[in-house]
Amino acid sequence: MPLFSKPKYSTVTVKKKDIPQGLWTRDPISGDLIYNKELEQNLLVAPKSGYHFPMDAPTRIDSLIDEGSFREWDSDLTSLDPLSFKDSKTYLKRLETYRDKTKLTDAIISGSGNLHGIPLEISVMDFRFIGASMGSVVGEKITRSIERASEKNVPCIMVCASGGARMQEGILSLMQMAKTSAALARHSKKRLPYISVLTNPTYAGVMASFASLGDLIIAEPGALIGFAGARVIKETTKENLPKGFQTAEFLLERGLIDQIVHRQDLKDRLKSFLSTFWSAGQSA
Repeated sequence: MPLFSKPKYSTVTVKKKDIPQGLWTRDPISGDLIYNKELEQNLLVAPKSGYHFPMDAPTRIDSLIDEGSFREWDSDLTSLDPLSFKDSKTYLKRLETYRDKTKLTDAIISGSGNLHGIPLEISVMDFRFIGASMGSVVGEKITRSIERASEKNVPCIMVCASGGARMQEGILSLMQMAKTSAALARHSKKRLPYISVLTNPTYAGVMASFASLGDLIIAEPGALIGFAGARVIKETTKENLPKGFQTAEFLLERGLIDQIVHRQDLKDRLKSFLSTFWSAGQSA
């Protein structure tokens, strides 16, 4: 008789359990699954890697502005279709689709509020709405926000995230670059603070205008920032681009931005800056 015999195993088929949708999000850096409620409590920042997930405009405003102090302005402004633009669908139909999807009238929310008791005007772009592209409404709301800050003698903050100018509005979109920049020039003459916060991604006509004109330019960790995309630049220059090209960290080393601030620290850091600038502005 054999001293040993092979054990007999029964074959069991294990079915993959169905995981409810919408409960977990995968960290693109560490690969870990993060419970969505935990992620929301952490301001959409991955606990282990520190990866900053995209944040919509209403959530961003809640994270920065004192509870109960925010008053939205110009929410009734909506884009027209001056060029009768059509690709796979008409521009008006595309606008309608994104309004239904995001519950926003366009790619930005502007309003008045307090940040740790400091009165200010703030505009926050929302990448969910046609890539937060800058059309006539976005440019007009930003300009009005700057002008309100100038009239009230209060600071102005812009939280930027955009793919650039909105092609469906052509030259009318590009005009917003000059309009917003002119409003900031008038604001600066009154010696009032303007802080630009760059989030991922901030590109093209937005970066080439109001996003890069802050008295202080702050960026979130890992944010991609630039004018043209890296692929376009590489194909044009026929050169290999340096590691980390167009990241906030790369641009900080070269002096384009002033600080990189973790999202959880942003409100307190803005208070510190505004308290210094605002005290100086009030006493001037």
